[in-house]
Amino acid sequence: MLVNRSGTMVIPFMTIYLTSPSMGYSIAQAGLVMGIFGMGAICGGFLGGRLTDRFGFHRVQLVTLTGGGFLFVLLGQMKSYPLICLCTFLLSLVNEAFRPANSTAIAHYSKEENRTRSYSLNRLAINLGWAVGGAIGGVLASINYHLLFWVDGITNILAMILLRYFLAPLGENAGTHGKEQARPQERSAYLDKVYLKFIVFTILFASCFFQLFTMLPVFYKKALRMPEFMIGLLMALNGLIITLFEMVLVFKMEGRRENLFYIFYGVALVAISFLLLNILPLTLVLAFVCMIFVTVGEIMAMPFMNSFWISRTSPANRGQYAGLYTIAWSTAQVIGPAGGAQIADHFGFRVLWWVIGGVGLTSSLGFYYLRQIKKAVHG
Repeated sequence: MLVNRSGTMVIPFMTIYLTSPSMGYSIAQAGLVMGIFGMGAICGGFLGGRLTDRFGFHRVQLVTLTGGGFLFVLLGQMKSYPLICLCTFLLSLVNEAFRPANSTAIAHYSKEENRTRSYSLNRLAINLGWAVGGAIGGVLASINYHLLFWVDGITNILAMILLRYFLAPLGENAGTHGKEQARPQERSAYLDKVYLKFIVFTILFASCFFQLFTMLPVFYKKALRMPEFMIGLLMALNGLIITLFEMVLVFKMEGRRENLFYIFYGVALVAISFLLLNILPLTLVLAFVCMIFVTVGEIMAMPFMNSFWISRTSPANRGQYAGLYTIAWSTAQVIGPAGGAQIADHFGFRVLWWVIGGVGLTSSLGFYYLRQIKKAVHG
């Protein structure tokens, strides 16, 4: 995962790339491309969950990493808008099909008592890679945007090779999954009412969170005239803070309170960070302060979101739950970037940050509501 995410460069700079003079597309058109990425991701989340329960997480990860690698390189060669949209859809379909398999793999390799820390360890690898990729991506973008696509694709394929030769599935196979899936007593994720409410509130939160990688870089570029390498460093700060502090904080927090307690406060903190962009004078210092707020909120919310959904699963339906959780984030990739781009294009960034802050606070109240429901049920 560290190798794969060290090449994460295309998505953070995609909006800037498409609106650059060499490409010449509008903010609304760039936002639509990111929305299409989200549509492909929704399909990929559903498909990945189904394939994981049927064929096993190991095979699905191998195939999706390989396919994603080649599609990243191909996307970098596209010039016409329809082909960019088509290639973006296929890339996100394959890339997001990886996520349910990966989430299921973490549950398979971990134990119940260290599961939250196991997801945090995986997130540490992701965010350390994000820090490396964001910093290097900013430098490469200053030289030539097409380098981003090549590096992202190559790291995907390298991660597949490492997974293939150094991480055997350890007892996981398609036949076992097929038998487990057939057991009638297993609960369907699509009939779990509490989980479906959780998914709705997750979509609201994720729609706000994705502004961090789509509209916020454009805002800093236009409002602060921040150069690409500085935007890359700002994005890298997010991953660096998570790398240094998340495992320690999660170790301290895990088991002390229920998952929804941390999720509520984490989501609220992310919402407040966007509101600060309107409340305080816009400076470079504020940009870094807001990134710190977002990151702390992310640390409080996301590991415990994983623990919440995994606590409602069994090995037989884990891919299904993981797929629906992936779909939630993928749906937000449609709503968030496309909606954010339209609001920014027609009403300006100030209105956008009020809307994003309001939706984020609504989401945090939704998680508080779920917490009260669970308290009532369990006394």
